[in-house]
Amino acid sequence: MLKIGLLGVGHLGKIHLKCIHLAKGHYELAGFYDPDDEHARQAQEAYDARRFTDLQALLDVVDVVDIVTPTTTHYELAAECIRQGKHLFIEKPLTHTVEEGAELVRLSKEYGVQVQVGHVERFNPALLALDNMPVAPMFIEAHRLSLFNPRGTDVSVILDLMIHDIDIVLSMVEAPVSRISASGVAVVSATPDIANARLEFENGAVANLTASRISLKQMRKLRFFQKDAYISLDFLSKEAQVVRLYDEGDAALPREGNLLDLDTPDGKRHIHVFMPSIEPVNAIKMELETFADSINQGTRPRVHIEDGYQALKVAHEIAREIDERVQTHLG
Repeated sequence: MLKIGLLGVGHLGKIHLKCIHLAKGHYELAGFYDPDDEHARQAQEAYDARRFTDLQALLDVVDVVDIVTPTTTHYELAAECIRQGKHLFIEKPLTHTVEEGAELVRLSKEYGVQVQVGHVERFNPALLALDNMPVAPMFIEAHRLSLFNPRGTDVSVILDLMIHDIDIVLSMVEAPVSRISASGVAVVSATPDIANARLEFENGAVANLTASRISLKQMRKLRFFQKDAYISLDFLSKEAQVVRLYDEGDAALPREGNLLDLDTPDGKRHIHVFMPSIEPVNAIKMELETFADSINQGTRPRVHIEDGYQALKVAHEIAREIDERVQTHLG
């Protein structure tokens, strides 16, 4: 069993602490490190976890480190863990800057350790329901809206919320990004609180992403449009809907589910509406468990450090586009 140490027991860190306890058979918790006495006290009382006041002492007794600290601290902590040969789970975004992310990718290769980035929406049951389905989107539309919460405003809405959809889109479209255009506004904080980005890919695919943290309602929806199919995902209600078009006589036409006939100039076609069965999961627990499996089996993590780095790069390019647009209008 892998011995794991947790860095950071703030709001999200406590959730990770709980999920490590739930991931029985995968990890043995050695303890946690957090210089904040109040956070530490709460974690000790809630989970009877051992507190380490010396980071090196914790690193000396673990195989895996789970970093759930402010983004600005990710690079320094992660680099030290990697240099000491520790496998690493690190919350998103990977690092504060693109340069830091690139260096962590390089270090992970040099020291031969596994690194997974905590893009937890990859483990949302709605998205997992598509695992065995052919998905090749050519147009994607994403809306990720949330109520205002001061926690998280240390970074822009792009790195806070939109990066989830950036990561998913990059994992779905098997082509490099060729062009980015974006706009955004800082409403209640120093960085954009609402943003829209258009990503164009070399294969012709286009993604339109909107994220807001100043909305009056919550929404986390993603829609894929591809040849003969439309796929809708609701990450909040954890539901998926697949609408697929079949030719008359197509052997692949399902015989069960909702079928609608459609008369076209080229003959009759059939619309099949399908709601995949959704298996409820604890997403954070699942991402930690699958990471343990990747370490033990020597396989690529579902959200590899390269994935986290690519999402970070695109997020920063979007932020730069927004900043340049604002400066142009101010000038």
